Amino acid sequence: MTSTKKDPVLVVLQLSGGNDGLNTIIPYTNPLYNDNRPAVRVPDDQVLQINDTIGFNPAMAPMKRLYDEGKLAIIQGIGYPSPSRSHFRSMDIWHTCEPEKVGDEGWLGRTISELDPTKENVLTGVNFGRGLPRAMAAPGVPVASVGNLESYGVLTGIEIEEQRAKALDVFSRVYSPMIGQGPVLDYFAHTGLDALKGADILSTAPESYSSTIEYGADSVAQYMRNIAQVHLANLGTRVMYTTAPYNSFDTHAGELANHTKLWSETSNAVADFYDDLKEHNASDNVVLLVFTEFGRRVHDNGSGTDHGAAGVAFVIGDAVKGGLYGEYPSLEANKLNEGDLAFNNDFRGLYATLLEKWMGLDSKPIINGSFEQMAYL
Repeated sequence: MTSTKKDPVLVVLQLSGGNDGLNTIIPYTNPLYNDNRPAVRVPDDQVLQINDTIGFNPAMAPMKRLYDEGKLAIIQGIGYPSPSRSHFRSMDIWHTCEPEKVGDEGWLGRTISELDPTKENVLTGVNFGRGLPRAMAAPGVPVASVGNLESYGVLTGIEIEEQRAKALDVFSRVYSPMIGQGPVLDYFAHTGLDALKGADILSTAPESYSSTIEYGADSVAQYMRNIAQVHLANLGTRVMYTTAPYNSFDTHAGELANHTKLWSETSNAVADFYDDLKEHNASDNVVLLVFTEFGRRVHDNGSGTDHGAAGVAFVIGDAVKGGLYGEYPSLEANKLNEGDLAFNNDFRGLYATLLEKWMGLDSKPIINGSFEQMAYL
């Protein structure tokens, strides 16, 4: 008899480049918004109203629907003390929870290690996209990283088996000689072989997948579809990660058109993912986090917006208590952080909530301290 209890799963979508929070959750009735955004402003009558002060960007109707259904939490004013305006440094801080120094372990790498300390499943953590995010990197923690599951479906039958056998042979010859040659080489050898094994298993996920949901052709949509396929394949994966195209949310110029396109794709991908899981009765044990490394400056630059500080994050799922969390940062000049929105929600409290209330873990060793949790779970 199959157990009805399902392990909680965390999915993370990173909006790379620094999403403009002011034009995402818009303070449409605040005159300071209009004053600071003479060129890069969403008209009041287009905003999808949440209440009489703020609303969603008009391109975010699918996510607004999830909010109205009580499945989406908006984390306002998210950030950290002494913010960095550098993409690399700020994202590194979010990934390692080390604002004072350069960290060497990712918070999700530590999470995967806690979830599967004996490495019984090489697919406990999976990244979808090129490379491996710092958030998932930790010594001795294997994480499979795949570009696109569908690419495995180009060949069929015996051709696939031959392709897999050749790949395994090549990588075995590269990694196997490293074993027993010292701790560093041992680490690369074992994690390399584990990751390859994981990617090989993942290639089977699309085979049994069928859905009425039609995802978009953009990369975020396709990766979210891949995540749904892996979740539905019941491979025991607990943490899944993907990233919007590199620095795509870095809207220094042409923001209104670019931001609209980005949020149209992202919002549709998020809603399609949720609806896909719902269609398969597989949404009850999944929570999705959507975050970015920082917001944008309050005043536009005539065409776009430059790097800022506090931003906005979203948490979505059946278990989520939808609504607004934290205060919307003040736009008053004397309350800004060097021209940027000041944070009032520490991102490590956001993580602590996910780790403790959702994943059932002690968050302190994972995020390097104790931080106030939030009520969205």
